[in-house]
Amino acid sequence: MNRKIFITLILLSHFTLIFAYTNDIKKDTTSTTYDKYSNFDTNLDSLINLWYLQNSLKKDYSDSITNSDIVPEFHDTVYINRLQEIPSIIDLSYNKIVRNYIHVYTKKRRESVGRMIGLSEYYFPKIEEIFESYGIPTELKYMAVIESALNPRAVSRVGATGMWQFMYGTARMYDLTINSYVDDRRDPIKSAHAAALFMKDLYGMFNDWTLVIAAYNCGPGNVNKAIRRSGGKKDFWEIFYHLPRETRGYVPAYIAASYTFNYYEEHNINPIYPEIPIATDTLMISENLHLKQVSEVLNIPLKALRDLNPQYKQNIIPAKSTNLHITIPVEYVGSFIDLQDSIVHYKDSIYFNADNSIKNPKKSYYVPQAPTNRHKLIYTVKPGDNLGFISSWYNVKASDIRYWNNIRGNMIRVGQKLNIYVPKGKKNTYASINKLSFEEKQKRIGKNTTRTEEVKPQPIDNNFIYYKVRYGDTLWDIAKKYTGVSENDIMELNNMSSGRSLKAGQMIKIKPKG
Repeated sequence: MNRKIFITLILLSHFTLIFAYTNDIKKDTTSTTYDKYSNFDTNLDSLINLWYLQNSLKKDYSDSITNSDIVPEFHDTVYINRLQEIPSIIDLSYNKIVRNYIHVYTKKRRESVGRMIGLSEYYFPKIEEIFESYGIPTELKYMAVIESALNPRAVSRVGATGMWQFMYGTARMYDLTINSYVDDRRDPIKSAHAAALFMKDLYGMFNDWTLVIAAYNCGPGNVNKAIRRSGGKKDFWEIFYHLPRETRGYVPAYIAASYTFNYYEEHNINPIYPEIPIATDTLMISENLHLKQVSEVLNIPLKALRDLNPQYKQNIIPAKSTNLHITIPVEYVGSFIDLQDSIVHYKDSIYFNADNSIKNPKKSYYVPQAPTNRHKLIYTVKPGDNLGFISSWYNVKASDIRYWNNIRGNMIRVGQKLNIYVPKGKKNTYASINKLSFEEKQKRIGKNTTRTEEVKPQPIDNNFIYYKVRYGDTLWDIAKKYTGVSENDIMELNNMSSGRSLKAGQMIKIKPKG
């Protein structure tokens, strides 16, 4: 299926922005007060707490930067004039919302911004070169500030990863590799290429870079919906009220970031430079390699290598079956080339088999200690069960069930045997639960005996095919099974707003076009 056909639906779930936003905005500067910064502040601090900034910072107090303890105040007209002077083809409008984001950057989070400015010395030249090659505005680099605070290892609460905060489906659509050893979403170079392609596709849909910025955050489907609800208007500020709440602040935050990175000196913000080599080079390798081998042979700190190669999750470059690259400080390039064979064979038996294949790491599991004064029961997971139900039936905490059974998250499977520990004196009270029906178990605790999440069966219509959703299905998986069917077709036919509403066991209508 053509990428542009299914991009709209997949990207509906591309919600990566981490800020809290206002409900009201007008384009003039007399608009409503905006002072909801709690999430903005907290998440900015969290993202900027980068792994290589935690203990290795050095400040640049150059003579050109004045006393950073003085926080200047400027009139609105100063901000307006400065924004107009920034060379950008993207509309940098000014209003109270933008002003207040500027104040967050330049007043409340000055040190965090100083760190990002220091990081930009390393990342921005690379991003600019990539964006230039795709013919998209290089000033879109400031979106990485909003997305991740320039942290390649940033992970959002919904799993969006990397400097450009790609969800898994979007990343795979743009040919980013994600497996046990490699996550290209964390590769600053590859992810920037994917982001550029993504933005170029979005521009092909909207022909407006401000709407591209908005669509990058909430997905093109939501932007198109806002355009329809506004009567066909295609100006961000005119469709503002029809956009998702978090997206309403995304463009103002982008404008504020553009302003701050161009005028930080006027606000007495000192750049804070990480101890990460600015001058680096990339070398292709064709054999499996562990970063520790490179570190110990060339005497490069392992931490520095991990910082320069964040895409390798296990410190292993699995290059035997496909050429991959390693980024190292430029001063070590000659030594790496001269000593490559020695590096590959250095302590290779520790990390790899004789044929250079990767050794399977020994899995270590903690052994939960059985709680004292409790009796062990076994519960077999039935269809429709979840940890919440099971914990209520046995009057235990869901977190205890996870601990007792080495479970991460909430994932359980039908037929799985769960260890449940109940008070010794109440063994007989709970022993029968495993044999009861759902209704009987709910009745025991005085709860509703129907499953609220069960999907009501739809009346059969011979004009459609009915598909029963399986666990793990996505709209993209289902659409591929039927000729001429897109995710958007399935959504419209089943009155769905996004693929996230799919549930195992749900019956959905399909109308093949072939």
